Amino acid sequence: MSRMGFPFPSRRADDGRRMSGFKIRLLIALAIALFAVISYFGQPKDVNQVTGEPQRVAFADEEDEIVLGLQARREMASQFGGEDRDPAARAMVQRVGERLLKGLDDSLEPGGHKNPYRDNFQFTLLADDRTVNAFALPGGQIFVTRALFRELETEGQLAGVLGHEIGHVIERHSNQQMAKSKLFQGLAAAGGVAGGDQQSAQMAQAAAQIAQMKYGREDELEADNWGVRLTTLAGYDPRSMIDVMKVLERASGGQGPPEFFSTHPKPANREAYLKALIDKEFPNGVPPGLEK
Repeated sequence: MSRMGFPFPSRRADDGRRMSGFKIRLLIALAIALFAVISYFGQPKDVNQVTGEPQRVAFADEEDEIVLGLQARREMASQFGGEDRDPAARAMVQRVGERLLKGLDDSLEPGGHKNPYRDNFQFTLLADDRTVNAFALPGGQIFVTRALFRELETEGQLAGVLGHEIGHVIERHSNQQMAKSKLFQGLAAAGGVAGGDQQSAQMAQAAAQIAQMKYGREDELEADNWGVRLTTLAGYDPRSMIDVMKVLERASGGQGPPEFFSTHPKPANREAYLKALIDKEFPNGVPPGLEK
């Protein structure tokens, strides 16, 4: 008995309450994880109209992707100084992009596939002369910075950059990433609830981010496949993409985060990957007459 006449709580009772609390957290965590998994895997896959492959995406209707990209276009452009002021350079970027799309159209017609983003592609040269970058938004908005553009030595190299970004769009990589992000966020939240403390939540979130990075690297290599294919279809030498990797390597000064923690594989590693792709595509050598 205590001095006030009340018994002290026993250690067994404390252990029981802790165990009960853990079981409740575990049940809640399992429910959250189950909901995330069912939401992702329970939905039917959507068929990509370009590749014919089934995909898990956040938005099944391509029009939703187009609207999303258009809504984000102005804000993204403003972060890189808006459109470049050189009309000739802007026209060149758009012209090369259109040439790549024409090559894609010609290749799709015999197979009955179509490019649902065809009329919504827009290729924009951005004024940023310090950030070496190119990126794509869902639905066909593609951007290249002046800093990257001025490093490119040939039209074929520009075609390689734009072909890679077109690959991201037609493979619906952003749409896939949004669907995966919901799954990983749900699993991370479940891990945090199960752990019952802030450190557990942070560790679960870090694990989710690393898992998503893996998919990002795979997407980059898949886009490289399209870069090789589209440059060739448009009459450009696909080896120009290898030269782009050398440009990126020079721009990075050989520095950068370890590849495992980067969504973009290191240029040197992508260079080897591109060589293997080109050798597979042209086992007897790249045909002569393609534009550099």
